[in-house]
Amino acid sequence: MSAVGIRVEHVSKRFSHRVKGLVYAVQDVSLTVQPGELLTLLGPSGCGKTTTLRMIAGFERPDAGRVFIGEQDVTDLMANQRNIGFVFQNYALFPHLTVFENVAYGLRVKRMDGAEIATAVHDVLQMVGLAGYDRQFPNQLSGGEQQRVALARATVIRPRVLLFDEPLSNLDAKLRVHMRRELQQLQKQLSITAVYVTHDQEEAMAISDRIVVMSQGAIAQEGTAESLYRQPASEFVAQFIGRTNLLTARVLSVEADGTVLDVRGVRLTLSGQSPHAQVGRPVRLVVRPEVVGIAGPERAIGLAGVVAARMFLGEKVEYHVRLGDDLVQVTSYNPRNVFAPGDAVTLTLPTEGIPLLPGGTA
Repeated sequence: MSAVGIRVEHVSKRFSHRVKGLVYAVQDVSLTVQPGELLTLLGPSGCGKTTTLRMIAGFERPDAGRVFIGEQDVTDLMANQRNIGFVFQNYALFPHLTVFENVAYGLRVKRMDGAEIATAVHDVLQMVGLAGYDRQFPNQLSGGEQQRVALARATVIRPRVLLFDEPLSNLDAKLRVHMRRELQQLQKQLSITAVYVTHDQEEAMAISDRIVVMSQGAIAQEGTAESLYRQPASEFVAQFIGRTNLLTARVLSVEADGTVLDVRGVRLTLSGQSPHAQVGRPVRLVVRPEVVGIAGPERAIGLAGVVAARMFLGEKVEYHVRLGDDLVQVTSYNPRNVFAPGDAVTLTLPTEGIPLLPGGTA
């Protein structure tokens, strides 16, 4: 079965709130998932990502807009008529059924032949690394093993698309990293279109072909992990995708070969042009911690600050440096330059790779 795409066209969903009345959980959202792509809906709690996923699944009906799986309009179809696989946050396994019967459940609903069911369940359990677990019950399994059973149950029915609602949030950090790698490999092995919901930005960046960042029921920005990290469209996206510093600067001039800025009294020329750079106006610099240089106070040119905190993390050292009212995060991979809280330091910024956003008070 070849992979199919998903189209969500101008969907909206309102819910009744006891205090606020009718409120939009999702408002006029449109997105396209390419066949075989793993697209992640990323955002904080209440941003509309899970509601969007549930409308794709058929668990919620949109108040407006349409949902397509392949070329089929499934907006008015029940969830069990859409041929989807859904992996829930809490696994939703039947505690009184064995692993075999949990995985076989969807096939029995389809009234498949017993021999076919046995073959299909055996094959999928082997695929997810649970061969020989047929007679185990869910309470005899670890969290990671339960997650594999849920994944096997979702894929054994050969769905057109796979939908994941925060599937790894109940696992510990180390197992979560391991499982997301397995999940991504399985999705590619099956060549199946998938939509994945999470609030964990590192998880989204690790597994996704593309990410849709949502905020307040709408799409804030979409793109690859790299494009969102390097070229955020707003302060919200800049702060939600990875760690960042937002520094205010004033535009001194816009030249053919770059933009000249005043950053806390230090002159900085950034290569390239930005639509937000207007002479005399303030801008916000999106400065990632790993691009900030840190040196002793003897350095002549740079931003003078004081180390507020230091965290040794093995291969790197994280600093928080006080620059007036700003607290700047710095990641240093140089073990020879080690500064302690209270030390005076000089921070330097690169001349390229720093996006500009409008706003601030310079």
